[in-house]
Parts: sequence; structure tokens; C-alpha cells
Amino acid sequence: MTENLNTLPAILERNSIKFGEKPAFREKEFGIWQSWNWREVHEHVNNMSLGLINLGIKEGEHICIIGRNRPHLYWSIIAAQNVGAIPTPLYQDSVAQEMIFPISHCSAKMAIVENQEQVDKLLEIKKDITSLKNIIYLDPRGLRNYKKNNLYSLNDVFTLKNIENVSKLQTELKNRQSKQNLDTKSILLYTSGTTGRSKGVVLSNRNVIESGKAGIVFDNINSDFSLICYLPMAWVGDFAFSMGLGLQSGMCICCPESSETLHDDMREIGPSYFFGPPRFFESLLTSVNLKIDDASSVKRKLFDYFMSIAKENGEKILENKSVGLVNRIKYFFGELFIYGPLKNRMGLTKTKVGYTAGEAIGPEIFQFFRSLGINLKQLYGQTEACVFVTCQPDRQVHPETVGVPVSGVELKISKTGEVLYRSPGSFVEYFKDPANTKKTKDKEGWVSTGDAGFIDQETGHLKIIDRAKDVGKLKQGSLFAPKYVENKLKFYPNILEAVLFGSGKEYCVAMINIDLTAVGNWAEKNNISYASYQELAGHPEVYKMVAEHIREVNSSLSKDQNLSNCQIRRFLVLHKELDPDDGEITRTRKVRRNLVSDKYSDLIKALYDGSKEIYTETEVTYEDGRKGKISASVKIQELKETFEKAEVA
Repeated sequence: MTENLNTLPAILERNSIKFGEKPAFREKEFGIWQSWNWREVHEHVNNMSLGLINLGIKEGEHICIIGRNRPHLYWSIIAAQNVGAIPTPLYQDSVAQEMIFPISHCSAKMAIVENQEQVDKLLEIKKDITSLKNIIYLDPRGLRNYKKNNLYSLNDVFTLKNIENVSKLQTELKNRQSKQNLDTKSILLYTSGTTGRSKGVVLSNRNVIESGKAGIVFDNINSDFSLICYLPMAWVGDFAFSMGLGLQSGMCICCPESSETLHDDMREIGPSYFFGPPRFFESLLTSVNLKIDDASSVKRKLFDYFMSIAKENGEKILENKSVGLVNRIKYFFGELFIYGPLKNRMGLTKTKVGYTAGEAIGPEIFQFFRSLGINLKQLYGQTEACVFVTCQPDRQVHPETVGVPVSGVELKISKTGEVLYRSPGSFVEYFKDPANTKKTKDKEGWVSTGDAGFIDQETGHLKIIDRAKDVGKLKQGSLFAPKYVENKLKFYPNILEAVLFGSGKEYCVAMINIDLTAVGNWAEKNNISYASYQELAGHPEVYKMVAEHIREVNSSLSKDQNLSNCQIRRFLVLHKELDPDDGEITRTRKVRRNLVSDKYSDLIKALYDGSKEIYTETEVTYEDGRKGKISASVKIQELKETFEKAEVA
């Protein structure tokens, strides 16, 4: 099997021989790090594969994987592939009703879940997912008195408990392995569903392996690297980094104890390869600034002094450029007193390669981390590409671009300005959706990304403007690019989310979500009392602060010839956070623009009809799935200077 590395199980077997006793997976549980070497992981996956065959799983059937990042669930993905089944990870924080569509759509026969919470969700919707025959759970807590009909412990499955015909199962496993090749379906991943119902993206072994190889070659990844997995297992990035890139390179894959302990766990592990969405780095910087604000005046002055040196020289030193002996000595002392301890606190001391993607990241935030000597870069990818389309090479890093095509990827811009690519990582099809497959991927293999962008003539890097379908025109015919403006607003740590409206209208308006942590700390320092998010969001001082941020963004937009008319004239601070449980944003925190427009149509109407305040009632979904309503009188603020500038123009 190891002669032809055409599948992830074959690569795992190769690793068990080549790397043997090297750590393969680590997991922190009850405050203690546990490790498994490659030989142990291969044995576990093999036993799990035999257990799945024994439970009657057939080739081509789907197995849903639901839970947080845990080694046994990653092994379940490989075991499913090993027996010719197709693993289908789902978002662990989805409410039960959200799971009905993907499970019934792929006719999943089995689900491997983490704990009682996920078992309860599946039992709740049992009548709607009739294809599901067996549920296997990892954590037995709370499940002792459950009826054991078609409910199995994962420990029993991979320890081959009560199995008599092991040799027969091994023969069947080898038979199934022999049929698999690069074109065998590897995984089914559901998109976040920004524009509507999720689409099931089918990726083959070729897609996963070739895409992972491209990432390894691009950044010279090897088995001495380590990776911490904390993002949803159902997201393509987690799969591509952990399985496609991690498994092939032989690096150690680490799982934190929980999202709450992530930063502490990162500090203990010190990952050398790290991926974080822009919001992760924004919250890290916010946390740093809050702690510095609370520090003594001596420490603040020391921090400010050395950060000014880092800002001027840090990125140049990272890129091996000349900065002069004096500046290098100053930076050395900065590393000793400020940068080193700060990186250690953030868990990024050993990070050799760091990436961010998914949204635009603020230039100041991006440069802050690079100035500390952290090799943070940007990439551009999609579920349909198994992530890797473009990456920024070392010493060619620009905040406003997303890099150059990785090995094997061809890139072009259509006549309408849409980014198209062709690569070995391009998906096989949308599951049970030939019409959308044909619409997205043409006969020559070119994939439509749905993003508007262009190749920067100066750097040769790709620049993304916005989602092509969201780019429109204002009533007077000028360009309307909401995502570009929203990202500028979200660069401020106080603003968690922003939604811009204006297509076909005379001017632009915005709905703002504040960041409760950042604004809460600001309120505490300014002696502003509040009892809830709703009360804080409606506070006059918060409106004043948000208005100042919008003025700064408007000032920046006024200098842009194409987007000067996208300046915001009226805004409101939303009385609740946009929530995935309410369907307003996806599980990967992308705004469902059409749904938000429909749900808050009364607020949007008020933003345009001159109202200064509006009473509204909004339906919310609680964590247990129950529905409720919250009501509020939402203030609307007008930025008169924006009107005055427009009239002058």
C-alpha cells in the first residue's frame, strides 16, 4: 500500500514506517498533554477501520464526523477513507435542525460524534434523518442509561470488542484499499452557505494530496513542524492543514483542551505552522493593548519605545534587509525585553510560518505581528480548491494582496473582473448538484471563484476587491463595493461586524455590531455602566465612538476616485450580535447579506426615510434551539458632514 501514496491512509502507513516513534498527534485533556506516535496512530486507524466494516459500512457511503478538534475524530476521517467510505464533517455548534439538511442530503449511514450533546441532537431529529443507522460516540459521560440500540462507544469499535472474524475483516479491508486511487472521493465538505443553502463539495484524493504538496513545497514544511488545530473540523481549512498538509509532511498535529484554553495551550505547544482568521489576530492585538493600558507608566513607555523601533525596522529584519548596526542592536534589546515575552504570551514564539485568510486584515494589525518577527502572510483559497490558490512568498508580503499562485495553479481574470483558477486541487463536483457544478467549473477545468479581483501590475500578486455578486452601482451609477468598506470598519477593534447597504440607492448606510469585549473594557475605563449588550450598544458615548470610526473611514474613501460615493451617511448600532444560530452569519462568521436584508428590512427602511429612532422586535434562537423575541428602540445617527461633502461634489 505504501508504494503508491494515492490516499491519506497510505500516507499514514508510510509515516508509521518512516517516522515511527515521532509524535504524530497531541491532545490536552484534564490539563495534561497526551501524545501518540505515528505507529500508534496507524494501529488505531487500522483497528477503527475493521470496526467500521464490522458495523456494516459499505464503500461509497457517508459517515458524518461531529465534534471539536480531537485526535480520535481525525483518525475517524482517515478510517472512513480507509474502508472506502466518504467522511463528512459537520459543524459541532450547529443546532439540531441545521444538521438535518447535510445528513439527509448525503444519506449518511453513520455518525461518529464527540459526546452526549451531539448524540442528543441526532436523537432529536431521528425522524428526519432516516438514512442514519448507527451513532458512535467518543466521550461516554452522560450516556450510561441511553438505549444502546445502534449506539456504540468508539473505544469498543477500535478495540475490536466482541469481534470474532478479524482475519475476514482484514481481507475485506485490503480488498477495499486495493480499489482506491487518486480519483477516489476523499471527503465531502459543506460550504458555509453565505448566499443560501450549503453546497456539498466533493474532493478527491488527488485534490487533497496535490493541494497539500503545493503548500508543503511553497513554505518548505517538514516533519519537525507542529500545527495546532482549533478551527471547526467541518471547515476546509482545518482539513487541508491537518490532513492534506500535516499528514503528508509528517508534522505533529496538536489539539487544544477547549477554545477557552487555546491561548494557554498554544503557549505550551509553540506551533511552528499556524493559521488564524483576521479576527483571531485582531482579538490578540486588542488583548495586548488592553493589558498595556493597565500597565505602569514605565512599562507603557518602554513598550511604546521598542514598538516604534519594531515598526520601523522589524519587517525589514524579518525579510533580511539592511537596517544598520545601531537599529539591529536596538531591535535585539527589544526582542529581549518586549518582543520575545510578547510572542511567548501569545504562543507564537516558535512560529516559522503563519497565515491568515477569509477576510481582509487591517494593515496596522498585519504589520504589528510582522514587526515582532512573526512571519505572518496571507493566502487566498476556497473549499472548491482544497484551500491553496495563492500564497504570499517570503519577503514578498503586502497587506493589500493575497500572493501568487502556488505550484500547479493557473490564474486569470475574466472580462467581468471575476477571478478564475485551474489547479489539481479543483473539486470534483457539487454533490447531487450538476447544474451548479457546470456553472462553477467549465469543461476546461476553470473554476469561477465568485470574487472580483485583479493582478497588481507592480507586484504580480492577486488583489481581491469583493464578492462579484455584491459589487453593484449606486443610483447615480458609481461603484458600490460593500465588503471593501465593511472590512475598513472592522479594522477597528471596537467593531465586530458591519453590514453596508446602498446598491441602487442614493447613498450608503450601515448597521454596526460592536465587540462586547473591547467596548466593554473601554466602557469600564470611562466609567460607563451597562447591564447588557443591548444597553451598551445604545449608549450615546458608544454612538459617538462609532461615528468617529466611520468619519475616519469616510475620509479614507473620499480619496478613492472609484469608491468616494460609498461613504456612509447614516448608521445604527444593532441591538443584538449577528448570530449563526439565527442564520444571520455562517458558522465561519460570514454575513448572509440577503437574509440580514430581509430580517432587518424595517431598520434598513428607517435608515433611508430620515427616522431618528425605530422600535423593533427581533426573533432570536437560544442555544437549546428554543425561539424567543427581543425588542429595542434603536437610534439612528446621521453624519451631516458626509451630506455636505456630497452636495459640494
